[in-house]
Order: sequence, then structure tokens, then C-alpha cells
Amino acid sequence: MIHQLFARQTGEDLVYERIDVSPEDLEVTVRGFGAAGGKGLNVTAPHKQAVFELTTERAEAANRAGAVNTLTFLPGGGMRGDNTDGVGFMQDLTVNHEQEIAAKRVLILGAGGATRGILAPLLDAKPAEVVLANRTLARANALVEQFKESGEFRACEFDDLEGQDPFDLVINATSAGTSGESPPFPTSCVGSVSFCYDLAYGLKGTPFVAWARKHGAREAVQGWGMLVEQAAESYQIWRGMRPDTAEILEKLKI
Repeated sequence: MIHQLFARQTGEDLVYERIDVSPEDLEVTVRGFGAAGGKGLNVTAPHKQAVFELTTERAEAANRAGAVNTLTFLPGGGMRGDNTDGVGFMQDLTVNHEQEIAAKRVLILGAGGATRGILAPLLDAKPAEVVLANRTLARANALVEQFKESGEFRACEFDDLEGQDPFDLVINATSAGTSGESPPFPTSCVGSVSFCYDLAYGLKGTPFVAWARKHGAREAVQGWGMLVEQAAESYQIWRGMRPDTAEILEKLKI
């Protein structure tokens, strides 16, 4: 729906559809789509790191993330990989929601693929502190090592957050709560200063947003805006023009 709205707004002729692909069929499907005349693909979990390995050219954002969410098929059979997740997230957070990051304390919950795309641009914004919390410390430490050239931040387990002062910005990059259980994060990390952002989104809201509001967050939002903004970045890569996302967000009533 979002890309069709973009095409209507910009006067472009575009077909954008979903393709459900198993990991074992990924490479054949991607190359087959390009060979059949496809111009580009967006890539979602769990394929972002696997597709990274298939690309012949990569944008800086893709290299820094170690993951690709936007593919462009090149003349001669090559593929360029981009990652628009980070810039889409930052656009939504700092422009649409008017949140400052510089000199703020930031907590990221989860060290999976969703975190890869947003870490580097977050660190570029010069927060006072970034803490990456995960259920298992080893996975969080691996990202600290991978992104050490982008900036300093520390890793911990969820339980280690107990008793810490509320963070200014709390980003949920986990699927916690989607199965009905309460999110496994200490409530002390959220308070009246906290702007809480869930990278997930749903028509009925998300468990994390409900949890954050229940425990006194200043504001809690889900990731619809990031979805639209990262899509607009992909559209610009493919079509050479960036849609007016404010118009689209208004139409979607997000």
C-alpha cells in the first residue's frame, strides 16, 4: 500500500508485491527476480544478512550495518545493497517526533538484526550514553565489537538494568510481549523523562508501547513512521525521487 501511494503521488508506474521466500530458496529467488526484469527488492527478516553476501556493490550504510534491506539490480547482473532502516528510523524519530538525541541517555533493547540498522546513525548523533541490553550478553557484546568504530557503547543483560535511572530514549528492537507475556525488562529503565519507540508496529498497538505507558513513559510510539520513511528512502534509490512522507502518514492515519 505504501509504495502504491508513493507511485500515485509521484506519477510513476510501479508494481510492488510481496514474495515469501524460505532461506534455502533465497538466492535463486532473488537472482530470478532480477533476471526476469525486476528493478529492485526490499528484504525483511530473516534475510538481511544473507542478502548482504549476495551483493556486488554496497552503500556505506549497508557496510556499517552488515545487513541489506534494499536491493537494486545493476546492468550486467550485479546487485547493489543499501540499508535504509537507519536513516528511516532517524527521520521518524528526529523529524516526525521531534526528538533530540545529542547528549541524551539511550537504551536499546535487543541485539538482533533490527538493531544493526539503527546503531550507527544513533551513535553518529552523539548521545551521552548508549546501552545495548539483550537476553544473552554474548550477542550484545558481538555488536559492541562490530560497531566499535562507530562509537562507544556498552552491553548488558536485561536484568542488569534493574535499579538504573530511567533513560531519555528507550528503543525496543525485540519481539518481547508478542506472544502474550509481559516484556522482560526492569520497569526502572522507563520513567517520566522517557520517550519509548517500538521498532515493531501493529494495527492494535504493541505490547511494548502498552508496557511503557503503564510504567510512566513520557511518550510511547510504534514504528509505523519508520516503516514509511525507510520505504521512501528505498523508493528514492530506485526511482530518483523521494515521496512526501507527511502526506502518506496522514493518509494512513498513523
